Amino acid sequence: MTHLRTAAGGLLAALLLALLPVTADAAPTGPPTADGPRVALSRTEGGKGGEITVSGSGWKPGALLMLLVCGRAEPGRGVVGGTNSCANTDGRAATVDARGAFGAKLPVAEPPVPCPCVVHVAGVTGQQDTVDVAFTVAGHPTAPLPESAGRPRLAVLASARLEGSSGVLVWFGAPARREIVVTLGNLGQTPVKDPVFEVGTSHGVFAPQYEERQWRGTIEPGRKALVKLPVELAAGAHGDYQVSVRHGGTVLVEQPWGVGRPWGVTLFWVLLALVVPAALFRIGMAVVDRVRPPLGGRRARGRTPAHAPTPASAPVSASPSASASESTAVLPWFTPDSAPSETSPTTKGQA
Repeated sequence: MTHLRTAAGGLLAALLLALLPVTADAAPTGPPTADGPRVALSRTEGGKGGEITVSGSGWKPGALLMLLVCGRAEPGRGVVGGTNSCANTDGRAATVDARGAFGAKLPVAEPPVPCPCVVHVAGVTGQQDTVDVAFTVAGHPTAPLPESAGRPRLAVLASARLEGSSGVLVWFGAPARREIVVTLGNLGQTPVKDPVFEVGTSHGVFAPQYEERQWRGTIEPGRKALVKLPVELAAGAHGDYQVSVRHGGTVLVEQPWGVGRPWGVTLFWVLLALVVPAALFRIGMAVVDRVRPPLGGRRARGRTPAHAPTPASAPVSASPSASASESTAVLPWFTPDSAPSETSPTTKGQA
């Protein structure tokens, strides 16, 4: 048993030594740098159901990485078809430590497309570097890469920008829309006709969700073109987003996009919280007023004055002319006989 362990340890060391040149030659699909990220594998071949150790150095501290086994790919050329050519369900995530290193176990899985295969390590947050290391999945079919596969021939010649503005409906939660504009040049020897780009948006620590966008036109060798691709977020999305554009598995553009909060939705709920209780209160008061009896009628039925005259004993009012004659008849100081006459002489005249 001891001899077997020693032999296994020697074999593992030999595999690691044999892997070092391969790891050094494996270049990231992004722009090469002197101190760029590096990836090493514990084995360069394995069968389905096995497990390998993936380690790396030179990565951005604190970055979140995604580890996948992908087919139809080669180091330095990217993954043809993007993550659709990878065993996504068996992928693993790893976090880079403060020294820029990481290590994680990755199960060996068969990708949905034939080999050549690679272990694809890509940054999810921050600087999204990508490194592919050749790996052989034992027993998995192989097929030559398509003739169009290879290093991307399109390069970014000017910084990208987002064009467009948000309408009033976005303030109420409608999807925000923009166009990402970038100037691309054809560095290859053949024209690029109607290229298909992948446009994705990411928020926080989540990986970009890519969608295909085809640009209509032809970029001749040595020529450049202004490419505009539509970008759309989900309804109600707000916060800091990042728009990514890639072609042939290589990320060409990363542009930040700050989306304001849809305050119209908040205002709507505030008004709803005020209007609905007020309306219910008014409806309730109207129902109460209609159901309860009148207050004056209840008092009239409950209290009847005892001294109120009955209709039979009530005095009958006289007419104004009759009242006036009765008042004149009862005056004691004035009678028809005592009234002065024009024909009767006065006492002074008689004297």
